[in-house]
Amino acid sequence: MVAPLISPLRRTRPASIRPEPLQPGDNLRGAGLMTLSMMGFGCNDAIVKFVTQEMPLYQAITLRGSFVMLALVLLAQRSGGLRLRIAPDARWPMVLRLIGEVGSTLLFLNALQRMAIGDLTAVMQSLPLVVMLGAAMFFGESLGWRRIVAVMVGMVGVLVILRPGSGTFGIWSLAALGAMAMVALRDLSTRRFSRDITSATIAFYAAVMVTLTGLVLSLGQGWILPSGSQILLLVLSSLFLTVGYISAVSAMRIGEISAVAPFRYTSLLWAIVLGMLIFGDWPDLWTWVGSGLVVGAGIYTIWREAQMGRRR
Repeated sequence: MVAPLISPLRRTRPASIRPEPLQPGDNLRGAGLMTLSMMGFGCNDAIVKFVTQEMPLYQAITLRGSFVMLALVLLAQRSGGLRLRIAPDARWPMVLRLIGEVGSTLLFLNALQRMAIGDLTAVMQSLPLVVMLGAAMFFGESLGWRRIVAVMVGMVGVLVILRPGSGTFGIWSLAALGAMAMVALRDLSTRRFSRDITSATIAFYAAVMVTLTGLVLSLGQGWILPSGSQILLLVLSSLFLTVGYISAVSAMRIGEISAVAPFRYTSLLWAIVLGMLIFGDWPDLWTWVGSGLVVGAGIYTIWREAQMGRRR
């Protein structure tokens, strides 16, 4: 049975098979899916931030993770079920990826409780730059001086947003930076997987580990009896998270990366709008300036990579 186009089970084509030619409208569909993905992630973050104003964080992580696992299993049944076997050469990359997944989730959501959602999302926009730098350091990928400058500009943007030494910088700003580092570890570890490991397998293992970690930590934090509205919101959050993940994977497999990837930065717009509507947070001037530097540097690196790809 062939996996549908937006299925998490859709496999990347083997290296020995030439990719299909780009079809008319593929880039537009990819851009739309990436924007949908960023909306899903943004709505998930906003719901979790709202719910954890009254519900203990680790209880919320446990409940949401349970709903995500159920959603992944149901989606996988459409294409023959989950394939959970991991080849021996992929086990260490999976361990590293799970460390990054769990660490980034805990740090990000703890920071999300205390920071404006727009500020935290702005910091996370520097992730592609950090991953690119990590790939050069650990995998020997080529990194010219222009992209090194772009990384430096992006990091300056992060510093402008967080403003070390000011009253706005604190432990949760460090947690945001830690979350970014953990996501970079997660993404770099994913590059070590062979092509036969499906996205659903990776997502399911991540959901299991995050849920179990949340359950263990919740034993020390305590639980409350959730209201019907809180359960409904967490179910909605898990659906947004699942849609965000599947759409992101599908977007990168449909259109050209250079055309699709810049739409990742729409997550900042979603975060700012949701922050204003739900929490009354309005980014200050420094956050706008820093976000501009980070987003500009990221888009430049994507454009530069596309230019280099055409010359090869």
